[in-house]
Amino acid sequence: MKQNTNKIVVSKLFLVLSTVYITCLVLSNLIAGKICSFFGQALPAAVILFPITYILADVFTEVYGYQKMRLVIWLGFASTFFAVLIYLITIALPYPDFFGNQEAYRAVLGTTPRVAVASFVGYLFGEFSNSILMSKLKVMTNGKKLWLRTIGSTVVGELFDSFLFISISFFGTMDTSQLLKMILLQYGFKVAYEVVFTPATYAITHWLKKKENTDIYDTDVSYSLFS
Repeated sequence: MKQNTNKIVVSKLFLVLSTVYITCLVLSNLIAGKICSFFGQALPAAVILFPITYILADVFTEVYGYQKMRLVIWLGFASTFFAVLIYLITIALPYPDFFGNQEAYRAVLGTTPRVAVASFVGYLFGEFSNSILMSKLKVMTNGKKLWLRTIGSTVVGELFDSFLFISISFFGTMDTSQLLKMILLQYGFKVAYEVVFTPATYAITHWLKKKENTDIYDTDVSYSLFS
């Protein structure tokens, strides 16, 4: 029997980390509607959780390589899309007169097509640019200076994500100066998050490489967005 050489084999740890990644992603979209005050600045609650997806993306790419990270990115996209679809169907379902929480459900789970598109576009551009740059830098630096690669790739990926999401969601609804301020605040917070958690990224990556006995270098890989 001819074997499929393109088949991707994953470990139990890979499945666990993928589940954590997707859970963080779906929850980030769910809590994004809550606006919080951080040091006097208004930011969506998702900023406390969404940057973790970038930290995990760095770990995935560093340990398992771009091809497996690409699989995780698309799994995250599909899971988020399915979640949003279920939210909208749930809101649209008929309800009895005694049910008094319909508007509360709509406020928390509802989303406009514009914001949904902004979320998906920002996610795909941000995660793929982060992963591709992380992969290329690993080869260029011969696996050294992990801090430079994790922070550098996040700087680019989060810039795409923050700029695209906020621009698509709010362009035309506020002054340009307010729009730029919101982009810079979110962007700065997310990058700072990555910098603060760099020691944890080092520890997780080192432990995972030993546990999995693998350290992939993408020296001959296609950076297509699709398998």
